[in-house]
Amino acid sequence: MRLEVVTVADCPNGPVLEDRLVTALAGRPDCEVTRHVVADEAEAARRGMHGSPTLLIDGSDPFATAGTPTSFACRLYRSADGATDGAPSVEDLRQALAGADLASLAQPAGRAGRGRLAPTERGLRAVQQTVLRSFATTGNAPTAAELDHAAQPFGRPAADILAELAAEDFLTLDHSGRILAAYPFSAAPTEHVVQIASGPRVFSMCAIDALGIPVMLGADAVITSTDPVNGAPVRVEFAGGTTTWQPGTAVVYYGARDQDGPAASVCCDYLRFFTDRTTAEQWAGQQAGLSGAVVGKAEAERLGADIFGHLLTAPARARTGDCCGGAL
Repeated sequence: MRLEVVTVADCPNGPVLEDRLVTALAGRPDCEVTRHVVADEAEAARRGMHGSPTLLIDGSDPFATAGTPTSFACRLYRSADGATDGAPSVEDLRQALAGADLASLAQPAGRAGRGRLAPTERGLRAVQQTVLRSFATTGNAPTAAELDHAAQPFGRPAADILAELAAEDFLTLDHSGRILAAYPFSAAPTEHVVQIASGPRVFSMCAIDALGIPVMLGADAVITSTDPVNGAPVRVEFAGGTTTWQPGTAVVYYGARDQDGPAASVCCDYLRFFTDRTTAEQWAGQQAGLSGAVVGKAEAERLGADIFGHLLTAPARARTGDCCGGAL
């Protein structure tokens, strides 16, 4: 990751930004920091400075809104509580760095940007949604008869459709064709337990999957998991449109190994809940070949909603005139 601190000469907030950046980076060896002092408006525009001081992450300003003009003047930053400061807070810097980490990862959790909603053609989405609804209502995979019923309108054996869904990593099968997982659900017990309000207790493949289940179902739910470092519980409650995390310091590590394969083997073991950033960073430092980032509660919830939130609301068949079926 390439970081640039851009300031005007003698900017009093330049050193403040750099001190906070050191804390936010926490000694990360993968970040190279360079410094530029601009002399005039033209150089400010050329370097992408939106006021002094400016932090650029891989050439982009994470704190500038779209359409903000470059500027040679002093800059003020507004925090979430509305207060202004001459430099981003340590937490805001950490979130910006985490966002850059996520953008740089081709995460299999979301099929490398291709999404987890199966295409409508060949009965793929209809069977995928049948599997998901069965887990959501019973806690188990559908029966063979239910799968055959979902596949029948498409003139294909259900086993063939399941095999194609597995090949594209929408679900996983054992050697006999039995469903082991249909993201976000796991057919086998995991450490991530989701109790659906007025529904069954289900298991998710990972922390992000667990956070996606209540959104996908439009239902209240309670997620329970465990910090793998200290064994302490993490609890997330979705109730009436509000999400409550316990402890309040809890975070999620969002990572993957640098290898090919389905999400179940490449990343599901590395998308975990932690009681705080310290245990998450400690755990990540002990994992060989792992890339990822610690993300806060809001970002983790957004990832779960973005990946899984629409899987059951999208139509199972293409609309008239829809030529592609929408592999989202």
